[in-house]
Amino acid sequence: MEELALLILGAGWTATFLIPLLESRNISFAATTTTGHPVAGAPTLTFKFDPSAPEDQTRAAIAALPRARHVLITFPLTGTGPSKLLVETYTNTHRSAAADPNSSSPSPSTPRFIQLGSAGIWQPDSPYQLQHPQPPQQSPTPQPQAQPQPPWKTRHSPYTTSDPRAIAEDELRALGGCVLCLAGLWGGTRTVRGWAGRVAPTKEAVRGKRSLHLVHGGDVARVVVRVVEGGGGGGEGEGGFWERVGRGQRWLVTDGFVYDWWALLAGWAEREDGGVMEQAGWVFELMREEGVRALPRSMEVLGRCYDTREFWEAFGLVPLKGRIV
Repeated sequence: MEELALLILGAGWTATFLIPLLESRNISFAATTTTGHPVAGAPTLTFKFDPSAPEDQTRAAIAALPRARHVLITFPLTGTGPSKLLVETYTNTHRSAAADPNSSSPSPSTPRFIQLGSAGIWQPDSPYQLQHPQPPQQSPTPQPQAQPQPPWKTRHSPYTTSDPRAIAEDELRALGGCVLCLAGLWGGTRTVRGWAGRVAPTKEAVRGKRSLHLVHGGDVARVVVRVVEGGGGGGEGEGGFWERVGRGQRWLVTDGFVYDWWALLAGWAEREDGGVMEQAGWVFELMREEGVRALPRSMEVLGRCYDTREFWEAFGLVPLKGRIV
């Protein structure tokens, strides 16, 4: 079986950006869905990974997949076991199926696994509460000032190792895979403004909204293609690029911006019917109550701020879809 450049396991929303880019770059690929329906005009193979299924059933399903140099896992894996099961079963079945002692073709290479993970494994520190001096008649006793928590987090920052997704990601990394922990995904059918009613349905919900991190589906596709193409040249070579940025690595991926939910909600004040969005009114009430003079709020107040400069520098890319409006 001819080796493809990429196998997409779980061609969902991300694949609507990735497949057109692969086709435009003439990169060979195959994709799977649970029903085998087309995605972005491309046919898909029917496949569903069920770690709890009988071993022989799981092995047969994975063995039927095409052989690929890179395997992109878009669905979440959780806990101990699933990553190892998928990686080892795929590697062993495809190596043995392709290794024909009578064949003059070179032995198959070991596939490289890429997992789309979640930036949610980095939890915020204790919220920094902005303190405002009160008039003496309201607060005769001086109040201690809260100390700001370090807001910045990088891929090297401590993360919740007990998180089920982090456990599966660590297992995959130990097997030589690469994890791309993505911030809030948007683009196409996913509009950030459309989330307002769901994430901030009440004034109290708005009060608790602080930082937001995003990355566009188009930029996620560019990152995956960069891995598949091996860094786009520069003398490093495909293998060298993977060894530097892929094998065993976990990356934190955002568009390089830290968004303030209050600033976004206030900026979306005008509704399509010409009225004012309720959330925008609540923001200005809260600004008065909490002494916020203008938006956006400071990084310290926002509480959790991702620094992803290292990622974009290592991959030699610049996000094309930053700074939502």
